[in-house]
Amino acid sequence: MQFNQLEEIAAAVQTCTLCPLHTGRVQGVPGEGPTDAEIMFIGEGPGYHENRQGRPFVGPSGQFLDELLALAGLQRHEVFIGNVVKCRPPDNRDPLPDEIEMCTSTYLMRQIELIDPKVIVPLGRFSMNLFIPGAKITQIHGQPRRINGRLIVPMMHPAAALHQPRNRELIAEDFRRLPDILARADSIDPVDPAPRSGSTPSAAMPPPEPPPEQMRMF
Repeated sequence: MQFNQLEEIAAAVQTCTLCPLHTGRVQGVPGEGPTDAEIMFIGEGPGYHENRQGRPFVGPSGQFLDELLALAGLQRHEVFIGNVVKCRPPDNRDPLPDEIEMCTSTYLMRQIELIDPKVIVPLGRFSMNLFIPGAKITQIHGQPRRINGRLIVPMMHPAAALHQPRNRELIAEDFRRLPDILARADSIDPVDPAPRSGSTPSAAMPPPEPPPEQMRMF
């Protein structure tokens, strides 16, 4: 299935039955933000509050994310925020590999194509593994690297600071560096990490291309 607009993806998510996660769905959470966002944040999946409101990062982690965005001189309406999976995993369990593959290949990768952000910020290990399989978020957080033509800046998930307060300043410092990374996005050209044996998710990431003209938000 091929989507030409973000609104089409948002509508499809609400009726999706491609994986078992739909059985616990109150509302799908396709993501939100401008279609020409320069920065795209990708979390793990909806939680309790997100499942009911249909919006990403509206619980305690979302409140902290708003604080972090402010440290970077950003507001929600300026960035796109989404997740690896669009429906809440039961009991907040980790999303399963098949669920991740189905949801990202159908929806997330197409969102990346349409938005064509300058910088992608994976929040946490599940979204990081889409682009840098097998890496440790504790070792590479905040370090920009170009993969398949896209600038990826992995960061710890905001929930990591809620569970382990010592991570709070680490995450905050990474966000403070975002404006500089964005300003230098076109000139940053780190060497791509070597492919890891048996890991192919990053190869599926769409390369940058001019997106269709869209100026609406959802």
